[in-house]
Amino acid sequence: MCGIAGWVDLRRDLLVESAGARAMTGTMVLRGPDAEGLWVREHVAFGHRRLAIIDLAGGEQPMVADDDGREIAALTYSGELYNYRELRRELISRGHRFRTESDTEVVLRAYVEWGEDFVDRLNGMYAFGIWDVRRERLVLVRDRMGVKPLFYYTGEPGSVLFASEPKAIFAHPLAEAVVDLDGLRELFAFVKTPGHAIYRDLYEVVPGEVVSVDRDGLRRRQYWAPGYVEHRDDVETTVRTVRGLLEDIVDRQTVADVPMCALLSGGLDSSAVTALAHAALMRRHEGPLRSFAVDFVGQAEHFRPDALRPTPDAPFVHDVVKHVGVHHEDIVLDAASLIDPLARTAVVAAADQPPFGGDIYTSLYLLFRAVREYSTVALSGEAADEVFGGYLWFHQPEVVRADTFPWMVVGGPGTGALDPGLLSSLRLADYRAAAYREALAEVEHGDDADPYNRRMREISYLHLTRFVRILLDRKDRMSMAHGLEVRVPFCDHRLVEYVYNTPWAMKTFDGREKSLLRAAAADVLPTSVVERTKSPYPATQDPQYERVLRDTLARIAADSPAAPLLDPRRVSELVESPYENDGFGEARRSIEQALSLDTWLRHTPARLV
Repeated sequence: MCGIAGWVDLRRDLLVESAGARAMTGTMVLRGPDAEGLWVREHVAFGHRRLAIIDLAGGEQPMVADDDGREIAALTYSGELYNYRELRRELISRGHRFRTESDTEVVLRAYVEWGEDFVDRLNGMYAFGIWDVRRERLVLVRDRMGVKPLFYYTGEPGSVLFASEPKAIFAHPLAEAVVDLDGLRELFAFVKTPGHAIYRDLYEVVPGEVVSVDRDGLRRRQYWAPGYVEHRDDVETTVRTVRGLLEDIVDRQTVADVPMCALLSGGLDSSAVTALAHAALMRRHEGPLRSFAVDFVGQAEHFRPDALRPTPDAPFVHDVVKHVGVHHEDIVLDAASLIDPLARTAVVAAADQPPFGGDIYTSLYLLFRAVREYSTVALSGEAADEVFGGYLWFHQPEVVRADTFPWMVVGGPGTGALDPGLLSSLRLADYRAAAYREALAEVEHGDDADPYNRRMREISYLHLTRFVRILLDRKDRMSMAHGLEVRVPFCDHRLVEYVYNTPWAMKTFDGREKSLLRAAAADVLPTSVVERTKSPYPATQDPQYERVLRDTLARIAADSPAAPLLDPRRVSELVESPYENDGFGEARRSIEQALSLDTWLRHTPARLV
């Protein structure tokens, strides 16, 4: 896993203007602490910061392919290719010679062999840029589920900047971090519109997309999206297929030349990944697996159940540890660490925009910092809820019937502190409604005539193409801020495609959420975890945390750079409102949002217009 950056301009001689590309690359030391590389030719400059995972000695980048000493393509690459060994063997059979054992060189040679169609052969998480020397063409590619980020900026005609993170792009003198009303709509709407970013002229490469740039302009091509395929397997065959896919996926994703661990919450998803990964390592005589869990001081003793979190994580985590036999450590955080201004500022800097998840972001950041002391790669259970239908709102009729994004019915980020005039200008309800209609128009139903199954396919599609991308982006930014690579087995496109097309009745065949995953992994898990009800990532319930939030808002509100976005009367009411301490109450979410906006505008180059 790495940080990539690049600049293409067919009108300039970048051999004498490479300082901009070097500045871009320099912003991503945290993503790639092991090495830096810069490759510059007349119209292109590629930068790379490396986090060495596979072929530690031979995978330096940017990497160049040549033909009889003549350069034909260059690559700056971030990610992991899980089928690189098979592709390498096929490419060797076609006459390619390799200088390294890295997956990077496999990607480069695959492009040389098959051109842009090579993307259909890739299995992994990746984001990269290729410069085709012969065609003078830039090719940007992002993995199918969007596990790895990739942005590009088109502010000046004829010039394209790209990078893993917006901060790298805004380090270039041609780019400006301007946020207008459209950017604020995307920021506050909580819908993750594909391709959109909150900054003017900045775009994301859509997951499963190829973007190419040459003298004829910029073109976009979608090479993958969840689509309709008739599911013909019965329940028993489906469960067996899911298990076989999971074993193959986890086996592939436990390959690394650096220490590996699992992130364990005691839920079905992370526990299944942990158990299967431990078994894979033990079969290869590489175990036992390390695992880590986040917890909060006093959480188990003073836990208060609510509608979303009926149980604390710790007892279930320890059941898995005992049952599976992993080498485990709890990372226990106190209120002081979650409130620490340095940590909260680092979170905003890593995210390149104001995250509205409050202590969830900060605790992830601190968890990953602790994990990185032991491991360079971590496995996560992220995305299982989106793939298998695990969220409670998948199973609430009033939410399923609602004519909007399901997670907005349950409650998005608080907007209670925002200025009423601003909210009126933003017209967020209209923005969400348009985004929702656009998303539904993408769904393929084939010949499925069952109206309920069609609706549940739409709900699944919304989560796989919108909601999960919010979570994957959070995971990437908080982990890569410490040079920690987090792999996501449930995002393997083979599993996503298979389960997406499984009828909803089969996904809930035992009358519960995630029936297929529960049945597929039950034999490797303790009964307590198999029977546990879904509980999301934890938030602290320490009253000291919320007390400091309110005190901080009261102190900074008057002179905050976010003041033009906030309602002073409402801010005062929030400071005095009753304490909630559950992480999901409207007041706490609104306070978190106001403080996040303040930190963002104080410590980043963002400029509101």
